[in-house]
Amino acid sequence: MARTIHEFRSPQRFVAGTVGVPGDRTFYLQVSQDARLMSVELEKQQVLILADRLGYLLDEVQRRFGTPVPPEVSEVSDTDPLESPVDAEFRVGSMGLGWDAEGASVVIELLAVTEQPIDESVILDDTDEGPDTLRIFLTADEAREFSARSMRVIAAGRPLCPLCSQPLDPEGHICARSNGYKRDAEFSRSVEFVDPEVLAGLSRLVPGFDASFDVDDDSGDDDSGDDDSGDDAAGDEAAGDGAAGDGAAGDDRAEDRGDEDDGDADDGDVGDGEGDD
Repeated sequence: MARTIHEFRSPQRFVAGTVGVPGDRTFYLQVSQDARLMSVELEKQQVLILADRLGYLLDEVQRRFGTPVPPEVSEVSDTDPLESPVDAEFRVGSMGLGWDAEGASVVIELLAVTEQPIDESVILDDTDEGPDTLRIFLTADEAREFSARSMRVIAAGRPLCPLCSQPLDPEGHICARSNGYKRDAEFSRSVEFVDPEVLAGLSRLVPGFDASFDVDDDSGDDDSGDDDSGDDAAGDEAAGDGAAGDGAAGDDRAEDRGDEDDGDADDGDVGDGEGDD
């Protein structure tokens, strides 16, 4: 299909901006030169990639060709919002970056999204076939400024949850790391309540969570325990009876020996001692 290439060789302004509130923002790139104003819509992730790759491109130009480029900047001079009206010419599908050595400029190319995959050879090319394209030429200083502002625009969204690192919504946040999970809670080990798949899922979501458990048959152990305790008690009683009988026998023998020795009290005491043993 025939394409239209919108070219801005000396833009007065090229910025990333948004329309909407945090959590429901639409991202745009807007360029203006003289009386021309053009905006294109794209995803937040595309803005992030473009800002990051611009910095990488400038570093590579300096390393490979020795071309002096400015360092990264932290201060942003242009903090104004997008100019109105913000009417997107198209939605960005593909992006391209290049370096114009003759003009010492960064070339940014934004191509409209298409239903069919595009031939990468049309990127940074003037071929007549291909998607509509926005092409911008920036100095190294302008490219650094664009990257710095873009990162600020991205960071101006919703704050991140300290537990799961997902954006926090003003009306509430369902956190996979904390919702329904109490850190000091003790989970039941009963087979009636423990689901191994649930515990395995928690072990993946919560670092340090112990997903192991032992299943005990409470009913069987209780019955056997009662029988054993009864047998032991009966055995103790039997042993007690035996000891009492031995003691009595000892007393009888002591009395017998006492009679034979004409009622010696010392022999009777010894007999009692044998009975206690």
